[in-house]
Amino acid sequence: MAEFVHASTARGVATITLDSQHNRNALSSQLMAELTERLGAAQADDAVRVIVLTHEGRVFCSGMDLSEARGGSAAGMGVNALPPILHAIWDSPKPVVARVAGPARAGGVGLIGACDIAVAASTATFAFTEVRIGVVPAVISITVLPRLLPRSAHELFLTGELFDGDRAAAIGLVNSAVDVADLDAEVGRYVDMLALGAPGALAATKLMLRRARPASMAEDFAAMLALSAEHFAGEEGQEGIAAFTEKRPARWVPHS
Repeated sequence: MAEFVHASTARGVATITLDSQHNRNALSSQLMAELTERLGAAQADDAVRVIVLTHEGRVFCSGMDLSEARGGSAAGMGVNALPPILHAIWDSPKPVVARVAGPARAGGVGLIGACDIAVAASTATFAFTEVRIGVVPAVISITVLPRLLPRSAHELFLTGELFDGDRAAAIGLVNSAVDVADLDAEVGRYVDMLALGAPGALAATKLMLRRARPASMAEDFAAMLALSAEHFAGEEGQEGIAAFTEKRPARWVPHS
C-alpha cells in the first residue's frame, strides 16, 4: 500500500508531507492514521526542534474524504479521527509551521488553524464549504475560530465563499502570504527564528498562550463532534454529500 504521509528530519526540522494526490490530499482514514503516527514520532524525537507540515501536489488538503462518507454518519467517514490530530498539533510542545502552496478546504483549513505559524502562497485558496453540502464546520471551528476576525468568521463560515492567501493573512488565518516562488524562503525564515528559542521555553510559552481557553479542548471537541455527527447523519448532510459525489446541485439550491 502506498504511503500517504512522508516524514524526514534534517538539522532539527521534522518535515511531514501529505502525499495523497489522487484525492487531493483528502483526510482519508489512511492519511489520518499515518499523520497521527508521524506527528507522534516527531514530537517524541529529542533531535526535532520544529515541525513543518507541508504537501506534495497542487492541493494542500481538500478536507474530509467524501468517498468514505456514504454511510450515514460522521464516524463512518472518519471524522472522529480528526480531533486527536488537531489536538496533537495544537498542543504540540514543539512549534508546528504550516506550508501551504495550494488550496485548502474544510478540514484542511482546520489543520492550518491548529498550527502555530502558517505561511501560504498568495494564490492559495481557502473555503469553509461545509454548509454547501449540508453539514457544519463544527470540529474545525475549535482551531480556526481563535485565529479569525469575528466578522470574517461569520461571513466565511456562513457563505462558504472562496478566498485567497492575501485575505487569509488579513483575517488572521495565516501569518504571511507570499509569492509561491518565495514560499520556501518565508517558511525557512520562521523556522530559523523558532530554532533560536529554548525547547523548554517554547513549550512553556505555548502552554501559556493556550491557558486563556474557557473550556478544555477535549470538552470542545466532544460537543462539536456531537454537532457534526448530527448533521452528517441528517437528511441535509446525506443529500449534500450525495450531490457532491454525483456532481449535481443539492436539492436546496434554488433553480432559476
